[in-house]
Amino acid sequence: MNVGTSISIVIVTAFVTLAIRFTPFLLFGSSKRQIPQVITYLGSVLPPAVMAALVVYSVKHISFADSSLWLNEIIGILVTAVIHLWKRNTLLSIIIGTIVYMILVQGNFH
Repeated sequence: MNVGTSISIVIVTAFVTLAIRFTPFLLFGSSKRQIPQVITYLGSVLPPAVMAALVVYSVKHISFADSSLWLNEIIGILVTAVIHLWKRNTLLSIIIGTIVYMILVQGNFH
């Protein structure tokens, strides 16, 4: 792949990302329009549903035959959950949980 193709991919990806991010503001940004209840409902239930799906996807491969096959994942999930329950900050809990998990995996702690 040449540089022009790579730059084109980045530009198209950035444009699509911005378009997706700005669409709700264009549709519902006016104070004159009421946000439909279905949109409000989806905004409240989808983030936890996505997080649950990511957790299930992350642990679907775990085998309890040996602790080295599951201990790092469980510790990472527990750290993420504890930080989230403590601080109620999704971004902070994901970042700290990921850092702890990566330290465990890279350090081969098991």
